[in-house]
Order: sequence, then structure tokens, then C-alpha cells
Amino acid sequence: MTLHSFHLAEVPRRVGVRALLRRPAAATPGLDHAECLSLMRLGAPTVSPDRLQVGRLAVFAQWRDEAALERFLARDPLGRELAGGWHVRLEFLRRWSTIAALPGLPVRAVTWRQDEPVVAVTLARMRLGEVPRFLRSGKPVERLVRDHPGVTLAAAALRPPHTISTFSVWRTVQEMEDMVHGRAAVPDPRRHADAMAERDRRDFHHEFATFRFRPVSEHGAWQGRSGIVPTV
Repeated sequence: MTLHSFHLAEVPRRVGVRALLRRPAAATPGLDHAECLSLMRLGAPTVSPDRLQVGRLAVFAQWRDEAALERFLARDPLGRELAGGWHVRLEFLRRWSTIAALPGLPVRAVTWRQDEPVVAVTLARMRLGEVPRFLRSGKPVERLVRDHPGVTLAAAALRPPHTISTFSVWRTVQEMEDMVHGRAAVPDPRRHADAMAERDRRDFHHEFATFRFRPVSEHGAWQGRSGIVPTV
């Protein structure tokens, strides 16, 4: 049974650059895969320092068990940097599509309730020639998620040249699904649904997957905030 984690941490720029260039080794005990990315501010201008914050690191990882994650945070140089930030430990629920780096996850692992908290992670490898189209469709979605009343934390991150990820913590599954399908009681609610339709018309990505998780436990603080994950 696997465990996933998502980490946010303020790190020295040299640490952030090194993590982007050389993520944790496959030989790290108990680590199946890790994505190290530079945080972006949702809704930031396309050409902006906020689009590549190498001093703010996001890491999404799959572990064989919780003990492996604990060892990494205590003993690995990058892990110790991440331990000073914030992270949430995650139980996998389901996926849409797949990426080669994370094979073997079932389409649906367990059941959930519509009124429980949920964490959504997307991971994609961009087609560089499709970036302008992606930005036109994606930036309205960034603002939709950033400003949604059902979100307690939302972030986007990238690793040049073509890996991007989004991460969001939702008060309930129902609120997240309403946003996805354009049913939310917010201005211009169909922004996400319209972006999905444009992706279906001509894909922006070489690979793209969306993962849904149940938050298991929350650790540390992010920019002075703790208690980011809603309680049931």
C-alpha cells in the first residue's frame, strides 16, 4: 500500500536550483518517485518572477510506506529542508489518465464521501508548442481555483522545460466536483469545463494525469499558516 505526500517549503535558492536539476535519487530507500518543482503564484503574469520561485519548492512524492517518508525527512539533505516547511500525507483515491513515472495506480482505490475534505494534484508534461494555447485556457482556471470559497490552499508549480503541476486542498469533494463541472456559485463558473473541452479538442500535453487523495495528516506550517487541511 503506497503513501503519497505533497510538500511546500521555503529553501535557499541554491537548494531549490539543485532540487530542480537533480531530484531525490531512485535509490532513496522506500521512494518510488518524486517530482521537485518551483512554486508559481496562481494568476501571476506570464512573464514574472512569480512564475519561477526557485526559493519556494513544491515536492510531490510516492512512498512505499510512512516509515520511508520519515527516514527521508530526518536523514536526507533535501528531506531535512522540506521538514522545515509544510506537508500533507495522502491516501490515494482515484486517478484520471496516467503518467509513465507513476505506473500501477488503480483507476479507483477506495470509496469516499461527498462531504469530506479532498486534495487534488495534477501532473503534466507540456507540449512546448502548445504553451500559448495552454496559458490562454489555463490562466482563467488558475484564478477560478485561487479565488474559490471551497479551497483552503491552491498552488501551481513547474520544472523547466515542460513539467507542470497543480495542487489544491478542498473543504469537500462536492465543492471540488462542482467547480470541475462548472456548477459552482462563482462568477464565470465554466472556466474549468471550457479548458477541459479545449484540451480534448487538441491536447496541450505529452502526458497528463489528475489524482485525487484523502488527506491523512498535516505537518508544519506554510507562510505562517497551519491547519490548512479542513477537519471532518
